[in-house]
Amino acid sequence: MANEPTKTWLIAAWPGMGNVAIIGAGYLVQALGMEEVDQLPARGHFDIGEVEVKDGVVVAPALPRGRFFRRREGGPGSNLIVFIGEAQPATDSWGYAHELLTRAKDMGAERIVTFASMASGLHPSEDPTVMGVATSAAVLREMQLVEVRPLKEGQIGGLNGVLLGAAAARGMEGMCLLGEIPFFAAAVPNPKAARAVLSVFSVMAGIDVSLEALNQYAEAMDRAILEAMKKIEQQRGEGEEDEDEDEPNGADEPDLTSEGAPGREAGGEPSSKPQQPRMDYATRNRIEQLFQEARHDRSKAVRLKEELDRLGVFRQYEDRFLDLFRRAE
Repeated sequence: MANEPTKTWLIAAWPGMGNVAIIGAGYLVQALGMEEVDQLPARGHFDIGEVEVKDGVVVAPALPRGRFFRRREGGPGSNLIVFIGEAQPATDSWGYAHELLTRAKDMGAERIVTFASMASGLHPSEDPTVMGVATSAAVLREMQLVEVRPLKEGQIGGLNGVLLGAAAARGMEGMCLLGEIPFFAAAVPNPKAARAVLSVFSVMAGIDVSLEALNQYAEAMDRAILEAMKKIEQQRGEGEEDEDEDEPNGADEPDLTSEGAPGREAGGEPSSKPQQPRMDYATRNRIEQLFQEARHDRSKAVRLKEELDRLGVFRQYEDRFLDLFRRAE
């Protein structure tokens, strides 16, 4: 299904999990030969927190840019405006979103689109699904016609979500297309998810664009992720073998519980409850510290998952672990 070709769309993108938005928007700019036509001022929304030094000399800092791209001639993509922000604002995101919408409307934009990612238990060999949210029931129905699954509840973090909120407040048509990514690789660029959202968007917007180059990038990234997973599994297996070899004689003998025999309930009957691994105070503290680190930097979630698996306690912490990825970005 394609909308009227005269309808002008704005895609707005910022860095986020898997860089799905930046990859998708950047690919369209290159594939359609779009040119920079304007910038959104950074004043009042960004600050400088550090400076770069080269050969002992401080490099003059520059605020992150927000750039608009458009095709100057007709043809595929002539009804499309792409905005790419180098960073998300540090303050007054709501005001920044409204400034962007005002500028986009002056350029003729009628529909606002953002791309985001939704972390799940997806295996890298599987194709991601595309979920979506909209600013109206009518737009949501259009997405469902191209098999986009509605996101029933949750949050979309950062400007990829905030901009849709500002569009809804203005009564503007808008949507967010969310590509599924593996939660353990949230910090890794995910071109496969970007390809999935672009496939949907190109149909809805009536834009004919080849995704072949993006397909090749996605295949290469999948191979790299699968190879990394294989190495991690091999290292984990080797570590378990070493632990088995280091166990002293008698290590297989079970500990006695306060009830007398292990694995038995009061009264001497065999227990049907699975025995939970025991953890000392220091181990629990280490896990809590890893959770704190992963909450602020999701790339640390891989280390957390490995530690929970090594200790055999992932199921005890599974809900908390998945909560780290409940919010789309």
